[in-house]
Order: sequence, then structure tokens, then C-alpha cells
Amino acid sequence: MRSPLLWTLIASVALLCGVGGWLLADPATSRSEALKTAGLAGGAVVALYALWLNDRRRRVEEARQVIEQQRHDVDRERISDERFAKSVELLGHEADQVRVGALHALAGLARTRPEYRQTVLDVLCSYLRRPFMHGRYEGAEGTAEEERELQVRLTAQRLIRDLLPPSDVDGPGPDLDLTGAVLEYFDLSRRRIGGLLLRHASLYSSTNLSGSVFTGQAYFTAAGTGPGRLVGVFRCRNATFLDRAWFSGTEFSERANFSHTTFAGPTTFKGATFAKEVLFDGTAFSGPVEAALPDGWKLDPQNGGYVAVPI
Repeated sequence: MRSPLLWTLIASVALLCGVGGWLLADPATSRSEALKTAGLAGGAVVALYALWLNDRRRRVEEARQVIEQQRHDVDRERISDERFAKSVELLGHEADQVRVGALHALAGLARTRPEYRQTVLDVLCSYLRRPFMHGRYEGAEGTAEEERELQVRLTAQRLIRDLLPPSDVDGPGPDLDLTGAVLEYFDLSRRRIGGLLLRHASLYSSTNLSGSVFTGQAYFTAAGTGPGRLVGVFRCRNATFLDRAWFSGTEFSERANFSHTTFAGPTTFKGATFAKEVLFDGTAFSGPVEAALPDGWKLDPQNGGYVAVPI
């Protein structure tokens, strides 16, 4: 099979001879003009071949770069999968510092690979759902092992907050399943969260949800706040619940603050108990609360909704 270069040379010579012979046959055209024009015609064919060749090389180079990028993406995904699997495995290590390192490795993976964020959050929540009890929660001295494990769990809680987007961004937030988890100093303030499950969770020391936006359903059913290092204060000021907010059977052992929070979906405090002060100053509801508000508060219809006011 003859190469395109050979065909180009043949076409160029043929055009050179053809044009040159045709012009030389014209008495009105000088020999120099005829040769010049014929040379331009033959050179144009060579120039077109050069342009075609450059374009072909460009397309080949682009295809090579695409293949290299695909290979790089495959290698990156494989390395990320191996890193994820290794980090999850290390969460069961006996040494607390190794577990902390594994938690940070998972969080780093979620930051560099956003598609891993929900999966990493699921793993961190799963770690916090593991059974845990500190002696201090029962009025006793905690052991050194319990204190080390508590530090690992506090790290997991901080990383969960760090991986959540700020409350002022658009779109749904990631989901958190902390059903039955034992949490201390739990802080999700000023974060955007999707669904939040805290059913039967134990909330020690303090819980801070102030300024957060919940785009999915939030369940605090039968959760309880209790004394840990400090009293079990529950802060939920200026938060926004865009969907269902369920506090049925929730036990608040210390002050609970819901001031200026917006409940845009169905809300209930049925069976909730408040051992001490509860604040609902300026709290807005889209409709009547399924169960009556705690003593000292009532709903006042305002602007097409309801606002909690003191009795």
C-alpha cells in the first residue's frame, strides 16, 4: 500500500507539470510567470499534506492523552479503594493512636475525593454506634482505656462536623445515622445536614445544633441528654428544620434552647420531658405541634404559621 506522502508527491509533480505546460502554451504568459505559478500549485498540494499530517499528529496526541488520563483515573480509583479498605481495617486496631490515624486517613480521602464523602461519613457514624460506656456517665471514675477510647470518639465527632458543608450553601446535606450512639460534646453547629437519626442516642456533656440547616428528616426519638464532664445542655438556636422534626420521648436533663429556630415540617414533642428550663423565644412552626409545647409556652398564629410565645 502506497503512503500518502508518495501520492502527495505524485499529485504535486503532476500539478506542477500540468499547470506549467498549460501556462507555457499561452503566448501571453512569460516562462518565469508560468514556472512560478506551477511551483505554487505544486507547493500548495505539499502544504495541504503538511496540514493534514499535523492535524493527524494532534488527534493522535489528544487520543494518547485521553488514554493516559483514563489510566491515571483507574489507578487513582484503585489506590483510593485500597486506602479506604486499609483505613476501615485499622479502625479495629487495639492501639488508640492507630484508630485516630485511620479516622484522619478516611477524612482526608473524603476531602480529596468528594464522591467518598457520604461513604466516609457512614463509616464514622458506624464507629460511633459501637457500644461504649464511660465510668463517669454512671458517677464512677473512668478507666484509662475508656478515656483513650473517648478521645478516639471525640476525634470521629470532630471529623464528621468538618466534612459537613456550611449551613449557607445550597442543596441537600449528607445524611447521618447515629441511632443509639453514645456522644459527648456533640457539635454540628452551622452545618448543612440531610437526614439525621439520633433515635435512642445518649447525648452527654453538651449538644450544639445551633445555626444548622436540616434538609431531611430529623429524628431524636427517645434520645436522652445526661451528665458527663458537664451537664447535658441542648443548644438548638437559630436552626432550620426543612422536613420532619421528631422529638417524641426525648429526655432533656438540663436546659434546652430552641430560640428562633424554624420548624418548616411536621414537628412533635410528644412524650418529651424537660427536667429544667426550655426556651422557645421566637421559634416558628409551619403548623400546630402534634403534642403540646412544654409548660409555659403556647403557639400564637402569625404570618400564616405559628410562633411560640410564653404564657
